[in-house]
Amino acid sequence: MLTTFLAAATAASPDGSPALLARFGIEWQYVIWQFVSFSILAFVLYRFAIKPILATVDERNVKLEAGLKNAAAAANELELAKAGAAGIVKDARVEATKIIDAARQTAKELSDRETAAATERANALISKAQHAIELEHRKMVAEARTEIARLVITTTQQVLAKELSSEERARYNTAATKELTIA
Repeated sequence: MLTTFLAAATAASPDGSPALLARFGIEWQYVIWQFVSFSILAFVLYRFAIKPILATVDERNVKLEAGLKNAAAAANELELAKAGAAGIVKDARVEATKIIDAARQTAKELSDRETAAATERANALISKAQHAIELEHRKMVAEARTEIARLVITTTQQVLAKELSSEERARYNTAATKELTIA
């Protein structure tokens, strides 16, 4: 394409005027050498500057993409860990509630057993006290009978001592003692 342009520029125009390049003071040999120099410079720059820079940019892009993928994976893992932690906390709360309920039930059962045992001990003490009272009552009644019998005998002796003989008194004393001890 360049050669076509140069050929057209160097050819004389149809009206006989000088060529376009010559009119502007451009010589085609210098243009070709500048084109070759520019091509060499472009090749060298591409080969030793642009290509390594593009390779470095591509490498960084790959690393950035990998970093973004890793960040996305880490974010997903973080969300999964948060969900797992929330599940663990929920399970721990349920377990703690179960343990607290079991402790309350055990405490209630222990309290009920202790209350029953205390009631049983109190009933046993009341029963022993009632039995002791009963024994004490029987003892007092027996002592009272004995005392009453003695008083009756003494009184009877004093009343009958004046009118009865010794044999009759002994017989009455024995009969009175038997009646009082039987009753």
